[in-house]
Amino acid sequence: MPIFKRNRIRHGELEGAPETARSLRRLRLLLVDENPTARAVVARRLSHLNYDVALAENGFIALNLLVTRPVDIILIDMGLTMLPAVATMQKIRAANLAGNACFVMIAGRLDSQSTVEALAAGADDHVVKPFDFDVLDARLRHLCQRAEQVGALTRHNADLDARIARRAVELGETREALREMQIDRARLVSSIQALHDEVERLHAAQG
Repeated sequence: MPIFKRNRIRHGELEGAPETARSLRRLRLLLVDENPTARAVVARRLSHLNYDVALAENGFIALNLLVTRPVDIILIDMGLTMLPAVATMQKIRAANLAGNACFVMIAGRLDSQSTVEALAAGADDHVVKPFDFDVLDARLRHLCQRAEQVGALTRHNADLDARIARRAVELGETREALREMQIDRARLVSSIQALHDEVERLHAAQG
């Protein structure tokens, strides 16, 4: 089964279209596929679409790569046998190597059940072979944009929580200072009253 649809890139197409692939942010992608031909084809085509592509022939190599090479997208073929695709995704997440990366599964037309299992296990999306690289590019960039928005919202919420916590501490300190001031005032009033009583007693004794 072919893994992609043949939409040829004409000579000079990228150089003459700065508003398209060359103007887009370069994304870091890890492709996990046991088929060397598929790896080569996908890497070549995605590099033309402004991706930095790292290649892994199985899930174990993918785990090792991610230790030192963070990525934005992890593209996993559902046909992995040494370490199945879902297990690869789960091990990457369990090892805290995914970061904010999106997981996308590459499935064959007969892999519907496996795809459902992958999505249920936490994959962000899937593509079915053969796929159009322009469509794949659009979907990957949409996923990354959504992940960035979620990440920004998470950071904003964390910052807001920290500010609320600091404010609560400040209010607690203010309340404690006010309580101490009230205690000091009560002591001062008591001292003044005691002094007043002593003066009255002395006046009474003199009279």
